[in-house]
Amino acid sequence: MKAIQITKTGGPEAIHAVELDRPAPAAGQVLVEVKSIGVNFIDIYYREGVYAAPLPLTLGQEAAGIVVAVGGNVERFRVGDRVAWCTSLGAYAEFAVVPETALVAVPAKVTFEQAAAGLLQGMTAQYLCTATYPLKAGDTALVHAGAGGVGLLLTQMAVEAGAHVISTVSTPEKAKLAREAGAHDVILYSQEDFEPAVKKITGGRGVDVVYDSVGRDTFERSLKCLRHRGMVVLFGASSGSVPPFDLIQLSLGGSLFLTRPSLAHYVESSEELEARSADVFHRIERGTLKLRIDHSFPLAEAAKAQEALKSRATTGKLLLVP
Repeated sequence: MKAIQITKTGGPEAIHAVELDRPAPAAGQVLVEVKSIGVNFIDIYYREGVYAAPLPLTLGQEAAGIVVAVGGNVERFRVGDRVAWCTSLGAYAEFAVVPETALVAVPAKVTFEQAAAGLLQGMTAQYLCTATYPLKAGDTALVHAGAGGVGLLLTQMAVEAGAHVISTVSTPEKAKLAREAGAHDVILYSQEDFEPAVKKITGGRGVDVVYDSVGRDTFERSLKCLRHRGMVVLFGASSGSVPPFDLIQLSLGGSLFLTRPSLAHYVESSEELEARSADVFHRIERGTLKLRIDHSFPLAEAAKAQEALKSRATTGKLLLVP
């Protein structure tokens, strides 16, 4: 079978297409014929060595496909089932062995492309607005990078929950995407400071929650956008890590809350993983969650796909097709 591996960490030149024997599932594992693969920044981090893993390494953590074999003690899946995953390495391949505990069922009305494009970012948006800070009607949320992969999905879910969404974006083109996703107010942070803009929009009250995936460049001003007892949900650091922070600032700002969540801690059990993925797929099925898929690359062009993602020239999901 064809697979995309690295034998050493580095730039896109570290990626190589290789021929491997088709793996066999051990106990508790499932062999999946991969149909569609999601390309994510974490794949680049593994390639660059930001995250460590044994080498040689088959890249990729998110994909969808069909079960072709099961190992011993597998109870939830059988040959022919449509499945997806986003937390097990080895997705950049024609076949992948995946732990049963990492797999979720894909409904018949959800395509493999939708499953590979929507599982990771969709479940991230889902836990952010239903568990980390459960949005309700009447809440006001500030969503940074509102035209990004998670940002667009989070905006749609927040609006469906009845929240008023303020989105920050960098360009007029991205502003259009944020509005199409349902954002009520859009701030071009390249043209104006979002902090006074948010204060103006909210009549000086501030927002109930800030969903911040940017990090260093936005963090301190995000805190200043909150109402008393509001929450900053810091779930990314695209501009760099937040520097050391004196927690007394939370008290001085109005008894504020700050959290740094991770998807892994919101899908720790099979039941929670199944519930969150099912919610995402159900939203896709009924049309309330619309995905943006920018381009599908052949598996052999994995390096090209990663560079396109890293350049941030795209506003939708990139996929690989075996």
